[in-house]
Amino acid sequence: MASCSTKTQEANKEAIAANTETEVTSSDKIKLITLDPGHFHAALLQKSMYANVDPVVHVYAPEGDDVQEHLKKIEAYNTRQEDPTHWKEEVYTGEDYLQKMLAEKAGNVVVLAGNNQKKTEYIKTAVDTGLHVLADKPMAIDTESFLLLKEAFASAAKNDVLLYDIMTERYEITTMLQKEFSMLPEVFGTLQKGTPTDPAITKESVHHFFKYVSGMPLKRPAWFFDVMQEGEGIVDVTTHLVDLVQWECFPEQAIDYEKDIKITAARRWATNLTPAQFKQVTAMATYPAYLTRDVGKDSLLAVYSNGEINYRIKGVNAKVSVIWNYKAPEGAGDTHFSVMKGTKANLVIRQGQEQGYKPQLSIEPAKDTDLVAFEKTLKANMATVQQKYPGVEVKKAGDAWIVTAPEKYHNGHEAHFAQVAEKFLQYLAAGKMPEWEVPNMIAKYYTTTKALEIAKQKSSTSSRR
Repeated sequence: MASCSTKTQEANKEAIAANTETEVTSSDKIKLITLDPGHFHAALLQKSMYANVDPVVHVYAPEGDDVQEHLKKIEAYNTRQEDPTHWKEEVYTGEDYLQKMLAEKAGNVVVLAGNNQKKTEYIKTAVDTGLHVLADKPMAIDTESFLLLKEAFASAAKNDVLLYDIMTERYEITTMLQKEFSMLPEVFGTLQKGTPTDPAITKESVHHFFKYVSGMPLKRPAWFFDVMQEGEGIVDVTTHLVDLVQWECFPEQAIDYEKDIKITAARRWATNLTPAQFKQVTAMATYPAYLTRDVGKDSLLAVYSNGEINYRIKGVNAKVSVIWNYKAPEGAGDTHFSVMKGTKANLVIRQGQEQGYKPQLSIEPAKDTDLVAFEKTLKANMATVQQKYPGVEVKKAGDAWIVTAPEKYHNGHEAHFAQVAEKFLQYLAAGKMPEWEVPNMIAKYYTTTKALEIAKQKSSTSSRR
């Protein structure tokens, strides 16, 4: 991670010292500050309005395409025909945008979604000055930034502010139901321990550089393809997968990364983009200078966006992997595959062509199970699930049961940002988060950054052979 210059760091410290004691004036409303938005997730948090959140949002950013693309998305939400939002963006652009934010302290919650090279420093600076932070993943992209993130959590606790990351995948209904069925011992049994070659839990996520967001083709910033600024895939999207492993397998349990996490293997590999593909998704005719180091034969841009982590967590073997392709097949989008192996049944989420590229959860009994008895047990336990998720049903398909949920639960990835925001607002109102959240965020970013360290060492060793 590239650090700020010494001069900039000193300016930040002076601004923090001058403003730490400043109280946010006006009403009890939450006032948002958007700092250096460069990822579309910053805008998705404003696709909805929220009770007790001031519609005036203060934006601080350097001049350039990143902030302009962000403002275009907010304007599109404000002017849409159905349920338009009414955000008012107060924008400051200038080289001293960070110092200006600290001096004005125009809000009490900083929203961060952008260049990950700077993000951890932004987080630390914000909590040091007494501001809450809601940050997009990843909050750390290497070992150095992980150590700084640990300091940020300590500072947040000292200054009585909340630091939270945006884990949208906890709100995807098939994942929620996978977790729910895993807590039915009569159906699932207990989670197996697995082995490194046959893990008890597997999660794989497939993403695409070219995609549509809110109905429009997404224009990505060129820095998104620079792993020094965006981070490698093994520390980016895998953040969600590692989070889900912790959240599903050990619900509401604190994870101690020093005792509970052991990386057994990790690897990384590149996706190659043509100049035409790069131009289509960035609107740039040539590669910027900082990407030329990654340009090889036939002008292909190698992006280390793919990664796999094998690890043990509290004695359970897990594997998470992320794959980035350029564009999804027709009718498809980003996809998710997940298996939780129980002593009585496996819980499997598939999202391939056979499922119409929509996530589908199946309950698959262990080999030699009496299927008639299993079905009777499963149906007897459905009341527990339906009490929490009314309308959820199971339907036999061969030797498995497909779980179906009413359409109202399938609200889509973009809607999950509002759900995360609502949860964070609840935590702000309570003045605290569940005790397991902070240690588990720390454990999560240790897992991803340590895996990157191991994968890069492996790549370096392989290249010397």
